[in-house]
Amino acid sequence: MKVGAVITAAGMSSRMGDFKPMLSIGSISVAQRVIATLQQAGVFQIVVVTGYNADVLEKHLAKSGVIFLRNEDYKNTEMFDSACIGLNYLKNKCNRVLFTPVDIPLFRADTVKKLLKKRSDVVYPICCGIKGHPILLSSKAINLILDYNGEGGLAKALKQLDISEGFVYIEDEGILYDADTPEEFDKLLEYHNNQLMRPVIKLSLEKESRFFDSNIALLLELIDETKSVKTACQRIQVSYSKGWKTLNSIESQAGFDLVLRKQGGSRGGSSSLTPEGKLLLEQYRKYEKAMKEASIELYEKYLSEILK
Repeated sequence: MKVGAVITAAGMSSRMGDFKPMLSIGSISVAQRVIATLQQAGVFQIVVVTGYNADVLEKHLAKSGVIFLRNEDYKNTEMFDSACIGLNYLKNKCNRVLFTPVDIPLFRADTVKKLLKKRSDVVYPICCGIKGHPILLSSKAINLILDYNGEGGLAKALKQLDISEGFVYIEDEGILYDADTPEEFDKLLEYHNNQLMRPVIKLSLEKESRFFDSNIALLLELIDETKSVKTACQRIQVSYSKGWKTLNSIESQAGFDLVLRKQGGSRGGSSSLTPEGKLLLEQYRKYEKAMKEASIELYEKYLSEILK
């Protein structure tokens, strides 16, 4: 079962007075923290919906291994509209999708994993009797949300739709801390400074030079989906020339073609993965998942009692 995530980051941050997605929490930004936590929990089909300051934010997150979609009408629309852009993109690609606004960055990876164990159309994390984020949506819920024409945003839509609800009761106050105002952000920082240590694995395969990593895997997945190297590069903020340079380097080191090129003509060209490229991608993702799971087990065994 494939799980994706939608992070809405299109708003103008008017109440904060600063651009929320790029505010610093420790050594990383708010947006980077949300992405890293989702990836730590094993979620890799992550869509960030941008709008205000889109170019700046996409450049900031360009190496994070996420897909960018834009709400071009962010000035005249609500967060619900940005959520629908992301959900519409993932509806046929994932069985379940996590949703969170970018300004709730402190939920933990183990909270995400607990949500994924619950089988309901919408699953809410609850701490101190209060619902928080991220929430988990089934494919049924996503389709009904996309058909919803009422007002009141996502929360009201979920109340009115004919879907089952599930609740996961946790001791993770991070699901509740948002960053709407400077005062709220100060509280968020105070909570962050008391967070638990956690393992973060960034897996890279190397030969003569960098051979393969999660960003390259995402590029291949998008080529396979869009049938276009150019479109795939645009969605992860990589230049077209750099994308081809990366592909050529991998093919040279691997000794086989990853991408099948079809020349243009009146209808334009197209690209697709070769059988060898698809196999490499599939096996790398399995290897990556196993390595991350092993890192958590080893952390618990050797370091968890020391670094509490």
